[in-house]
Amino acid sequence: MRHVRTLTAAALLAATALLGVLPGTAAADTPTPTASADGEPPAPTEAGTSFRAATAVRPGQRATAQASTGDYLYWQFPADAGERATVRATVTLPESSARRSGVTWQIDVYDGLRRRQACRHGSQTKALPADARTVALTCHLRTVRAWAEPWSDDPLPGAYYVRLTAVRLDAADIGQPFDAALDVDVDDAGAAAAVDGTLAAPLVQGSSATVEPEDGWASGWWSTRWLWTAGGAALAALAGVWGYSLTRGTGRPPGVPGTH
Repeated sequence: MRHVRTLTAAALLAATALLGVLPGTAAADTPTPTASADGEPPAPTEAGTSFRAATAVRPGQRATAQASTGDYLYWQFPADAGERATVRATVTLPESSARRSGVTWQIDVYDGLRRRQACRHGSQTKALPADARTVALTCHLRTVRAWAEPWSDDPLPGAYYVRLTAVRLDAADIGQPFDAALDVDVDDAGAAAAVDGTLAAPLVQGSSATVEPEDGWASGWWSTRWLWTAGGAALAALAGVWGYSLTRGTGRPPGVPGTH
């Protein structure tokens, strides 16, 4: 019986070792993307193919993707009131690319209402010659406003969508592989961009993947205009006190003759 128990234990150990190397049992050991040391989620390595499937990217991250010419790539990022966003996209073709002619690339930026936003400046459309491998595109957006008239096209707080695609290419060049990179930077425009009024909610259309600004969306009631208003009121009060002190210093109101 002792020998039987020993053989049974050995058989169990062998079976356990065998199961440990069988395909499918090592899934738990497969590395997965992890957050950085400061808790930031990893930068995305793929892009969506439509507005609804747009990949969320945080300002300051570099998003990357691999695709084929003819594909439409979509990303989204948040922009709040008083911010100016700069979108930069880079397209790199492999050294073995067999293109027959040049390709024109373009980035378009849309707000939460899917309205195409014009660039203040930058090169959002560029031609890539047949003998070149890399092209860089840039779009500097206008300042996001907390509130605007319904008829205007002013950029408003919420999600912004970036679309990258080749707009001019020969049919023979469709399907050529390329690497794409997207960088989004957001800067504060300062007090000059502050306006009265605010939206009831940011323009985010039902996407659970939409990221928010690090400090959350602006509440809307606070604006640097409050500082200017308070400062103006304080200066007016000081001017009144100064004027009153000058009047009291003469001992009589201005224009009233003295008595002897």
